[in-house]
Amino acid sequence: MGLELRFDSNGLIPAIIQDAITGRVLMLGWMNAESLQRTRDTGEVWFWSRSRQELWRKGATSGNVLRLRELRVDCDADCILVRAEPAGPTCHTGRESCFWQGMDGAVIEDPPRAGFLDALDAVIQQRRNAAPDASYTARLFAKGRFKIAQKVGEEGLETAMAGVAQDDDRLTDEAADLLYHLLVLLNERGVPMRDVLERLAGRHRRQAENP
Repeated sequence: MGLELRFDSNGLIPAIIQDAITGRVLMLGWMNAESLQRTRDTGEVWFWSRSRQELWRKGATSGNVLRLRELRVDCDADCILVRAEPAGPTCHTGRESCFWQGMDGAVIEDPPRAGFLDALDAVIQQRRNAAPDASYTARLFAKGRFKIAQKVGEEGLETAMAGVAQDDDRLTDEAADLLYHLLVLLNERGVPMRDVLERLAGRHRRQAENP
């Protein structure tokens, strides 16, 4: 027997959409029983439009669908957390999240720190095909896979040495360099950073299930 949700007087329940990989809050939508069922049946997120009074599938026209990963319910059973993997920008403005402005209306582009690797990965992808003199990242791509892999090895060694014999500030610098060059290598190989994060999460889940 499943948990009984508390829909409002209009038969709706708020649904908070969260990026399942980065944890960033992407948007707020409304669901009725049918849109929730379609979400569960299809694996893509559906909502109820209060303005149009109709069901709608996120990304139906833009292609920026939300692929369902998990559904959670709050303690009062009157709000749903939808953990999903976005296929592109969630906001109609083309931004990753609908929550991009402060209370004063100022644009806030800075993503949560946990999601910054995702933002950095996107920047690296943009610079992959740029002219070599455009940036350090473009020059690194121009030098090819072997050089990129070599840099990962060098930064890994420098990080290890900093961890043993240098202060915290130097270790932080070296670790940042290592993460950056690792992202470049993954990008060069066509391996999404999200796949690595998912692999880590999968290992964690299996460990939790079989301690």
